[in-house]
Amino acid sequence: MRAAEEMSAMAGTGDVLKRLDETRVWQEDLYRDLHAHPELSSHEVRTAAEIARRLQECGYDVRHIGGGVVGVLANGTGRTVLMRADMDALPVTELTGLPYASTVTTVDESGATVGVSHACGHDVHVTCLLGAAALLSGEREAWSGTFIALFQPAEETAAGAQAMLADGLAGRIPRPDVAFGQHILTHEAGVIGCQAGPVLSAGDSIRITVSGKGSHGSMPHLGVDPVVLAASIVLRLQTIVSRETKPGEFAVVTVGSSVAGTKSNIIADRAVLLVNVRTYDAQIRERVIAGIERIVRAECDASGSPEPPTFEYYDQFPLTDNDPAVTAEVAAAFRAHFGAVRVVELGRITASEDFSRVPDAFGTPYTYWGVGGFTRDQQAYPNHSPFFAPAIQPTLDAGTEAIVVATLAYLGKGNAS
Repeated sequence: MRAAEEMSAMAGTGDVLKRLDETRVWQEDLYRDLHAHPELSSHEVRTAAEIARRLQECGYDVRHIGGGVVGVLANGTGRTVLMRADMDALPVTELTGLPYASTVTTVDESGATVGVSHACGHDVHVTCLLGAAALLSGEREAWSGTFIALFQPAEETAAGAQAMLADGLAGRIPRPDVAFGQHILTHEAGVIGCQAGPVLSAGDSIRITVSGKGSHGSMPHLGVDPVVLAASIVLRLQTIVSRETKPGEFAVVTVGSSVAGTKSNIIADRAVLLVNVRTYDAQIRERVIAGIERIVRAECDASGSPEPPTFEYYDQFPLTDNDPAVTAEVAAAFRAHFGAVRVVELGRITASEDFSRVPDAFGTPYTYWGVGGFTRDQQAYPNHSPFFAPAIQPTLDAGTEAIVVATLAYLGKGNAS
């Protein structure tokens, strides 16, 4: 930003954030409520209803799309900014011991009873976006344009963004000129992390079924042992990264599960492997996946497998690739507001997200930043841990301020166009 624009943007930001003391009270209460009442992916009924109610109270045009909730606030001429928050929880039994800890259990799709908790911080994301939406609504004279608050279901299963798009999202809301996303991470609370270019890896999960030939454990010569076959595959898959990927290039291949058989004296007729792949480059992704299929087929042939293997791809996440110009603009606004010491280089995060499917559907540039969630005197547990428990403050304030600051970098009266 030029100096005059920076001064104007900072003034507008101050006007919008002057009511943060008021929103902070209900945001903290809302956060505890959401944390205590988590809902699994594609089942965010209570959460969605609460979001819709609060958006309507703030004057937003509320639309229910593909299991998600979208609030649109048109405020004169100018650009359109979309901010997205995910709202689903995880099948993780919470062990934080917090007074507002989740005690929710549910029956998952396999019929098993599982604990449910916000072990990834999506309750923080929802609370921050609702707070920012309220602040922007309450100080409309400070900005001009359209603000879209998008609350997405089922991020954890990579199904939510696609569900909203399949339900017509691209034709049911204004086309955004820029899109934002943020995620709570294990950095120090109050710190904001930015990163141009690839920031979150693409992710692919593969269910591989290989065939054996059942037999008695005492008569292995009459069967084809899928356990030995699966073990050979697991070992050989490690060479895709160590021997087929150029040193310095990034790829991860993980076999998270290998299941076959029910008893020690029975040779089973099949084995199922669950494989996860992470990459930052489309060509590397294609090579890794081709390598997996090649190795599996070759090992099946070598073992005399009676049937060819099958490959089922699921939970596929796109690459999150931050637009350099948008990232530079937002990072400059963050430094002007938070101070340079609180705005850091995020670096690449090997986790994955489906956020980018939304801006990609519009052909909209985007940036996705991180928000620190743990104070210096806390043990910082990673996302998805049953002990994951961000500090309520200054985390909520920082996440709320970040949304307002980024939005006003584009919609503030000195920046609207």
